[in-house]
Amino acid sequence: MHLKNLTLRGFKSFASATTLALEPGITCVVGPNGSGKSNVVDALAWVMGEQGARALRGSNMADVIFAGTSGRAALGRAQVDLTIDNTDGLLDIEYSEVTISRTLFRGGGSEYSINGSPVRLLDVQELLSDTGMGRQMHVIVGQGQLDAILSSTPEERRGFIEEAAGVLKHRRRKERALKKLSDMDANLVRVLDLTNEIHRQLGPLARQARVARRASLIQARVRDAKARLLADDLASALSKLSVLEASDESAAERRASLEEQIAAARSELARLEDAERASSPVLDQASADWQSLTTITERLRGTLMAASQKVSLRATPELPPGGEDPDVLDERARVAGAEDAALVAQVEEARSALTSVTRAREAAEDADDSASRELARVNRVIADHREKVARLTGDATTAASRLEAAIAEADRAWGAYRAAQERAEAAEKAVPGSGRLSGSTDEAGVSSSGKAQADSAFDKAADGPESGGGAARAHAEASARRDAARA
Repeated sequence: MHLKNLTLRGFKSFASATTLALEPGITCVVGPNGSGKSNVVDALAWVMGEQGARALRGSNMADVIFAGTSGRAALGRAQVDLTIDNTDGLLDIEYSEVTISRTLFRGGGSEYSINGSPVRLLDVQELLSDTGMGRQMHVIVGQGQLDAILSSTPEERRGFIEEAAGVLKHRRRKERALKKLSDMDANLVRVLDLTNEIHRQLGPLARQARVARRASLIQARVRDAKARLLADDLASALSKLSVLEASDESAAERRASLEEQIAAARSELARLEDAERASSPVLDQASADWQSLTTITERLRGTLMAASQKVSLRATPELPPGGEDPDVLDERARVAGAEDAALVAQVEEARSALTSVTRAREAAEDADDSASRELARVNRVIADHREKVARLTGDATTAASRLEAAIAEADRAWGAYRAAQERAEAAEKAVPGSGRLSGSTDEAGVSSSGKAQADSAFDKAADGPESGGGAARAHAEASARRDAARA
């Protein structure tokens, strides 16, 4: 095994990448003072894991990075690569050529790698310590170190011998193992203290756990009671919904019946109005006939008076002799008698006609009064029907509002029940070991009875009257779809 190549980039005076090829045997580096001979040795010590800045002739580790000159700017990092020929397998690694790299950044970070793979500083030290090339193996003897060895004490010389013999590595490992054992003992004491403290706290914690389990049980029972109450409210709301739907349908039927009655009343009113319009000419004609008959009656009365006068004249004593001729008087009397008979016949005829006209007028007046009364009755019926229609319309509107409110109440009750059931399931998952929160035990969260009551309420609403079953079934189907979507 021998050093093969040494490459420096930004290390001290080597600003540019510089590669030194080292052949087997002795390699001597010569040059004037200040040419960088010591920097080559410092690079070897640095890449093998040297951590002391003073051993590298600097005040801090950042001094190994090229600081710049008047003609060249400073660099941000220093890197050294050391290539070792491992054909004899002295290094405990499966490579015939091993390249150890170390990089230091001006920000303070550093990296190590072996054949390009990132490693720790300890890995580099362990790899080199088995070959006697560790940073404390004194394979690199700097300026002034020879005098220090000659003037060292027996204990220090023993350390040098152990380092040269490779015993120091095992001593360091022993020290690290002992330190780990000491730390382990301290940790064990701490663990024992923690165990004792935990044992002291177990009693109160056990009591708190029992209280928590009891509180969880009580909360579960409260949730179950709330679920039952919500199920009852849901069943009541669905029952009210069915009743409202039934009353709504009944009101609709009554409204349709009243509308038919109103239509019939309007038809009857139209017929009566037509009859009234048809009877108006008859009444007018009867009035005209009455006036005519009244005139004829007056004329007949005058004629009757004249006839009466003539009759009275006939009943008077005869004129003394020397008056008119008796034949003439007889003729006049005969003519007057004929006229009297004719007038009597006319009077009887006029009386008969007057009686007929009077009866016709009375019949027409009766018909008119009857038509007026029927018209008033129909108007009252229409007004009553309109009032009923308005009242039923208001009832239908109120029933529709109550129906919508009942549906909304049923939705809220169902949503509250589902939320309670989900909280119960979440509590069952969140509180393991405190009792199962199922409906099959009495010490559970939300039992299945609340859900059973809700389902029963929906079933009753769905199997109820035809008027209310449709909305209830639609509501149940919508709820089932929501449950399926949640699942």
